[in-house]
Amino acid sequence: MPVIRSVATALPPYALSQDHIRDLARQHFASAFPEIDRYMTVFRHAQIDTRYFAAPLEWFATPRSFKECNDLFIDAATALGAQAAQRCLTQVDLTPAEVDHVLWVSTTGMAAPSPDALLINRLGMGRHTRRTPIWGLGCAGGVAGLARAYEYALAFPAHRVLLLSVELCSVTFQWADHSKRNLIASSLFADGAAAVLVEGDALAAPGAQASRHTPQILGTQSTLWPNTADIMGWDMVDTGMQVVFSSRIPHIVQTLMRENVAEFLAQHNLTLDDIAHWILHPGGAKVVGAYEAALAIDRERLSHTREVLRRYGNMSSATVFFVLEEFMQAGIKAGEYGVLAVLGPGFSCELALIRG
Repeated sequence: MPVIRSVATALPPYALSQDHIRDLARQHFASAFPEIDRYMTVFRHAQIDTRYFAAPLEWFATPRSFKECNDLFIDAATALGAQAAQRCLTQVDLTPAEVDHVLWVSTTGMAAPSPDALLINRLGMGRHTRRTPIWGLGCAGGVAGLARAYEYALAFPAHRVLLLSVELCSVTFQWADHSKRNLIASSLFADGAAAVLVEGDALAAPGAQASRHTPQILGTQSTLWPNTADIMGWDMVDTGMQVVFSSRIPHIVQTLMRENVAEFLAQHNLTLDDIAHWILHPGGAKVVGAYEAALAIDRERLSHTREVLRRYGNMSSATVFFVLEEFMQAGIKAGEYGVLAVLGPGFSCELALIRG
């Protein structure tokens, strides 16, 4: 089976405390909320200490056109993607020229050619490198991209796939949107990048599949729940992408995820009790709590998920791989099972099953 050979992450240069961001948000939204201090509690309840951005906070204190924001996305996302890719490959003593296929995942900016083309040139990859850009899956894009990497490595077991998930949520901030949902978004989202190297089993060294650093991917599942398209996503407006997310998300997680995950595991003759490791996208503190309730997971078993949320915030599709990086550094024992899970627009869920 294909294996996850290495994982690496990258962050933009501007680290900002949650308190600093809260103070700027208070100034910005005060005119729309007479009792603004009551709403500022969302920053504390988010359980985030620090977030990283592609531009200094002052940059966001001025109205920006969609072109300005998208230009920043192209430049910063390409640079971050290159950093994550190089770190990911260096970990296993490989060069960019040894990658056969690049998968690019993002939903926070647009470009044609897509940034994967810029990266192939920037990193010196071969001119016949295959590439697949994936757009529009939001937070679910990371594990959806992993599923496509898995399928490709199954079909071409002697190939290497480099998955890059790069999100600059900050550039989607809508200056003129003084809605509650935009206020909540300003307390949660951030920028970050991750790279995951997936190899077909023909490349695996003897004993590699039993190594704590190279878990096998056993299978994946996509779920699209009907009549939930309004739960999460973007509204395309003249100034760019306006965030959409419903307060119903934690409730949906708590009511639908257990059956969904159980159905997936049953395909592999497993139950929830067989899973030793949960690698969950920290969409927000309430979502993490909903996962715990739905899947009956002890709080300490989601320590990596909560720690990533605290240190970095929600970086959309890249975030789950920050959790995966922490998990792989801690190690997975031979024979142990783990599940990666994310939610996204649609309303959708992406799952992946791994084994040490």
